[in-house]
Amino acid sequence: MSAKFDLARMRLDYETTGIAEDNVDTDPMVEFDRWLTAAIEAEVEEPNAMVVSTVDPSGQPWSRHVLLKGVGPAGFDFYTNYESNKSMDLASNPKAALTFGWLELHRQVNIAGTVARISDTESDAYWAVRTRGSQIGGWASAQSRVLNDRDQLLEQYEKVEEQHPGVVPRPSHWGGWRLIPHTIEFWQGRRNRLHDRLRYTRDRSSDSETPGEWTLGRLSP
Repeated sequence: MSAKFDLARMRLDYETTGIAEDNVDTDPMVEFDRWLTAAIEAEVEEPNAMVVSTVDPSGQPWSRHVLLKGVGPAGFDFYTNYESNKSMDLASNPKAALTFGWLELHRQVNIAGTVARISDTESDAYWAVRTRGSQIGGWASAQSRVLNDRDQLLEQYEKVEEQHPGVVPRPSHWGGWRLIPHTIEFWQGRRNRLHDRLRYTRDRSSDSETPGEWTLGRLSP
């Protein structure tokens, strides 16, 4: 470990206002929208950044930062290469967890649920608003595969750029995933580590395709 820093003594005592059951919405998706809006208005850097955690076929968990690109009653959307490690994990085990960490606001949101690919129509619509450079990069990168060196990636980028001088179509191996939540926890840092944790859970006991009602409860920090 580095001798320059005493990690055991590094701490920040949070002096932020807490959250209570009677001042949050009964629908966690509405409450999430409020928190995301607050993060955007506070100019938190990349407020739509989230950690996506998956489990591979061997049972090993993996986490990485991804950008949220859509949210609504149906769930949380992000886009990636369908041949990437994360997509392979999701294909074999269609469950995932998301974590939003708005540290400047002493807040985080933890979400768990099931995942499914979004429609080609929705993937096409998002692909169309990406920059041309990002579109070419989507073709050029064989995500998660080993490269000999960076030059190999740049050469592939140039090759794709030459192949598509005009409109860059969405590759079939690239598109969106949607996490359909069954648990959403809102965490607010408080003084003396007596943090507020409000967790919404949705009834999954029914065989019906219609999601159950949300139940709100408080967790010990």
